[in-house]
Amino acid sequence: MATGIAWQKYSPSDERGYRSFASHAVKPHVVLVDDDELFRESLCPNLGDNGYEVTSLNGGVEALEYFNEGGGADVVLLDWRMPEIDGLEVLRRLRRDHNSVPVIFLTVLDDEIYEEAALAGGAVDFVEKSRSLSILLRRISLIINGQKPTGKEVQEGARTTDHGPLELNHIGKRAKWNGKEIGLTLTEFNILCRLVENPGTDVPYRDIYDLVHGEGFIAGSGVEGYRANVRTFIKRIRKKFREIDDAFDHIENYPGFGYRWRGDEVTA
Repeated sequence: MATGIAWQKYSPSDERGYRSFASHAVKPHVVLVDDDELFRESLCPNLGDNGYEVTSLNGGVEALEYFNEGGGADVVLLDWRMPEIDGLEVLRRLRRDHNSVPVIFLTVLDDEIYEEAALAGGAVDFVEKSRSLSILLRRISLIINGQKPTGKEVQEGARTTDHGPLELNHIGKRAKWNGKEIGLTLTEFNILCRLVENPGTDVPYRDIYDLVHGEGFIAGSGVEGYRANVRTFIKRIRKKFREIDDAFDHIENYPGFGYRWRGDEVTA
């Protein structure tokens, strides 16, 4: 993602050595934590050009010092593999200190086990560094906007909706079935929400796949090769539900078109 990005100069370091872009107006604040200086110097200007104030931190030790000294952020972009303290340990220490700042893992790691570990540890998203800047910006925007609850949501710390035996936590991106948590990845959670938001309504394969790779992305062989990818995602989601409830049958297939969430037992 850093390849080909125009470089810009940072504002001067503050007394603690942290490098930030100067801000002349109130802007959403992104903290980027990565031990790769070239990557930070490539990405930070692009975030700044898109309306964010950015603080650049060189690794996990510097990140923990920043937050321990009272530093804040609207969202943190956190690398996984870093010397001394890796990203997952940084996240664990933040949560142990009751710091609920939204964390997006931004890493070269693409195995699902890392994504699941990150989300289980309290991250709100997991983005591969190979993804386009536009996708990263979209993820940041959604999370920052979603982290501004009011009223009852502030007291509860999360916005939840109940759909019969299914409970969806839209801030933490968590799902429970009959009170038991389902270990969904962020992508699986988004697919589930898309199905549940209109119970009994058929959702096309293409609509589901666009949640994964963005509108118009082509995958697989042939014009509609993405269908195999969608089937794989649905199979994984069903499997996770059935590990909790072997009678689960709420996701139905409309052959040749897509999938639907069965409408009975579902309440608004």
